[in-house]
Amino acid sequence: MTSPTNLLTTLPEIIDGLPNISGWEAEVLDVVNRDAPVFLPTTNLRLEDQSATFAIALHMHQPTIPAGHDGGFISNLQYMFEHPNEGDNHNAAPFAYCYSRMGDFIPELVSQGCNPRVMLDYSGNLLWGLRQMGREDILNNLKRITCDRTYQPYVEWLGTMWSHAVVPSTPIPDIKLHIIAWQHHFAAIFGWEALARVKGFSPPEMHLPNHPDTLFEFVKALKECGYRWLLVQEHSVETLDGQSLTYKHLPHRLIARNSQGETISITALIKTQGSDTKLVGQMQPYYEAKTLSKQQLGSVNIPPIVSQIGDGENGGVMMNEFPSAFKQAWHQIGKTGVVAVTGTEYLELIEAAGCKSEDYPTCQPMGQHQIWQRVSSENIQPGEVEKAIQEIKQTNSNFHMDGASWTNHISWVNGYENVLSPMNQLSSLFHQKVDSRNTRDSHYRNALLHNLLLQTSCFRYWGQGAWTDYAREIYQRGEKLLS
Repeated sequence: MTSPTNLLTTLPEIIDGLPNISGWEAEVLDVVNRDAPVFLPTTNLRLEDQSATFAIALHMHQPTIPAGHDGGFISNLQYMFEHPNEGDNHNAAPFAYCYSRMGDFIPELVSQGCNPRVMLDYSGNLLWGLRQMGREDILNNLKRITCDRTYQPYVEWLGTMWSHAVVPSTPIPDIKLHIIAWQHHFAAIFGWEALARVKGFSPPEMHLPNHPDTLFEFVKALKECGYRWLLVQEHSVETLDGQSLTYKHLPHRLIARNSQGETISITALIKTQGSDTKLVGQMQPYYEAKTLSKQQLGSVNIPPIVSQIGDGENGGVMMNEFPSAFKQAWHQIGKTGVVAVTGTEYLELIEAAGCKSEDYPTCQPMGQHQIWQRVSSENIQPGEVEKAIQEIKQTNSNFHMDGASWTNHISWVNGYENVLSPMNQLSSLFHQKVDSRNTRDSHYRNALLHNLLLQTSCFRYWGQGAWTDYAREIYQRGEKLLS
């Protein structure tokens, strides 16, 4: 029988020199909102044979910068290749190999009779940059493990914000634009069927909004765009009564309530511990899972899950130690006892066994308990939530609504007004000036590109100087385009 996705027109990947990030919203939303199981028909795992599970994800990103020979947009990776003597740019070739190597490792391990699993999170910037650089070798290696049915049971792609924008400081109207831009771009590279299998979401920097209205709009956008679950950092969430999580190795139900009292929820897998790439680089989640045993969830006994994500290319551990640690582990890991899963595979297996999302322990973003202590959820008055936030800030100097993440020691807001202010101005200008009824129009796509690019986290995370200069240049070009 012909799959409905086979009936759709193949998407162009590059249009007028720009990545395909808009214009097929209806088709994208139709594909991603189909409810068919993704891994259940092909998984070779049986829940009853497992004592514990683990899932690892690799995060890959390179920002787009206005630094080409003619001032055009290029990948920072391309800049590294072209300027090898600056900073650590000599790492360009190892980085490029890291973006490709899963396309070698997975087939090799499968051919050896192993049962590997990996989740991949690539920003839209990086995917576009690889195409701009003519690195078909990398993209084709990724296509192999994404589109060849032999390897589909072992690899899961996670969606993300197209331009690696941290959600809490992204203008609310642009959150869904990033999410759906990534879906467009991914479908254009890997095809509709591959997009239909993307059900988990990886927020850049694991940064979870804790402002009630931002969180609500984020979760609403994720659900509208077909996502079933997202990865959250354990220290960015709390129980509904403000405590640390007790059952961090079980899936949770992330509750989002806005200042109007509306509530929405989505499944969350909890990324344990900090952000150290050593955890993934040395396959620590596997060894942590070996210390765990089955736990009760509702009426079902299920294997717990250790979820972990790390940069797939950054630092000596990922470049040098990870390949051997990754390969060695799969020769110890089978289909019984402690096994590897992908996030969607795990959730489909436990739900097939009778788990329901209403049985999952609940959580909310860090700090929200203090708000809901002061504001009755039954009958919220206009302005009441904002008033509570200001009151808490006056009595608790550590309280903020900038979101929570694995980079809690860095504020994504304080000290970056020179980026945030233009970012909000360009977003406002974009929504005023551009006709969103014609998203296939080249002018719309170009304006959208500038708006999303300006929100890339690197222009703040990597400090003042050249990076904020890049942001200023993108803003000026975007403003010119829109005026």
